[in-house]
Amino acid sequence: MKYEEKKKKLIQRLQELTKEDTAIAFSGGVDSSLLLIQACKEAKKNGTVVYAVTMDTELHPKADEEIAKKVAGETDAVHTVIHMDELKDADIRKNPVDRCYRCKRFLFQNLLSYAREKGAAKVMEGSNLDDLGKYRPGLRAVKELGVYSPLAECEFTKNDVRRMAAEYGIRVANRPSTPCLATRFPYGTRLSIEEMRKVEQAEEILKAEGFYNVRFRVHGTLGRIEVDEKDMDQILSRKDIVVPKLKKLGYDYITVDLEGFRSGSMDIGLGPSGDGQ
Repeated sequence: MKYEEKKKKLIQRLQELTKEDTAIAFSGGVDSSLLLIQACKEAKKNGTVVYAVTMDTELHPKADEEIAKKVAGETDAVHTVIHMDELKDADIRKNPVDRCYRCKRFLFQNLLSYAREKGAAKVMEGSNLDDLGKYRPGLRAVKELGVYSPLAECEFTKNDVRRMAAEYGIRVANRPSTPCLATRFPYGTRLSIEEMRKVEQAEEILKAEGFYNVRFRVHGTLGRIEVDEKDMDQILSRKDIVVPKLKKLGYDYITVDLEGFRSGSMDIGLGPSGDGQ
């Protein structure tokens, strides 16, 4: 399907979904921002309300919430932040392989409860078509709970999302993805708030040096840096700046992954459903 056809299909789908009040899982990333802004456009025509719900959790960088507030403030949505502790309540402290499923189910059950309180008939989230081909057990929870994924339904890829977001002048159109901090640790590693905050600090150090896509993966006392392949020379040229800062966080060894940045590098050997495909 061509981009313009996808765009038309998305608008039509959101016209339908917003005929009643709706709630959207809103992280402030480009996917959920595009979904929210287009939903608000259609809801305004329908005379309905859109609730943008940001879930403040221990597993996400704290900067995400501030960005979400800014984007939501530019829409007609009713923005709410719900504070949740999934480390405590979602049974994921040992970072099981199905962590994403357990976590998403816990978060969306809370979102659905909020939607019911507000009388919102439908709940949406921002997964796109590219997400369906990766190890994303959380999508199983989304489907089980009856949450809608309009971008994926309308075959929007990440590039399509960024293109449409740029057309609308959305402030986060070029913002890199920021998946939960638990993805920086091997499965089976005991997760702690302290260690995740250290990872957050490490990635902020690297971003401050001008790197776009950054992941700081942790293997015990070893930190593995992933940046885009085009930035390999740059990260090596700045090692005397970044290495001492990263070691101050408590890591004994700092390495650079020669394969470069790749989403889901901790999921090697796991298919979209976690079956090892």
